[in-house]
Amino acid sequence: MAKRINLREFQQNLSKRMQEKSRMGSRLSMLGVQIAGQNYLVEMSDISEVLSMPVLTAVPLTKPWLRGVANVRGNLYCVADMAAYMQQGAASGAIINRILLVAERYAFNAALLVERVFGLRDTSNWQLDEKHADLYFDEHNVPWRKLDVVGLLGQTEFLQIGI
Repeated sequence: MAKRINLREFQQNLSKRMQEKSRMGSRLSMLGVQIAGQNYLVEMSDISEVLSMPVLTAVPLTKPWLRGVANVRGNLYCVADMAAYMQQGAASGAIINRILLVAERYAFNAALLVERVFGLRDTSNWQLDEKHADLYFDEHNVPWRKLDVVGLLGQTEFLQIGI
């Protein structure tokens, strides 16, 4: 005969498993990238895809940080060089450069050009700087800034690409 489990135990076990899964998901929800030689964290929920540098078509009369337009599976994306936008140089165009497609739920066909992608980062043991809410220090005391994609999409300067 099958072992009987009371409803309370079942609910508690289910709740515990869901909390553990949620905690694991949030621990690995940050993507480490490099922009202008500095380390940044990007929420995985803010991007839909990471791609190698595609062929770009130049767009005349735009700001210098707009590197061009990329065709990704029939959809056009404006590619913003994040280092140039932050006025900290420009991405090198090397083979390790990547573009991050902004999540579709934001309804912006934008891609962010970064120098390189380090992969997922477990930030659960990292220290948050008390003075700066967007600054973290990893286990080796290396600083990482959080890239606020939502805030970026709300900046007038980012939305006005024409000169």
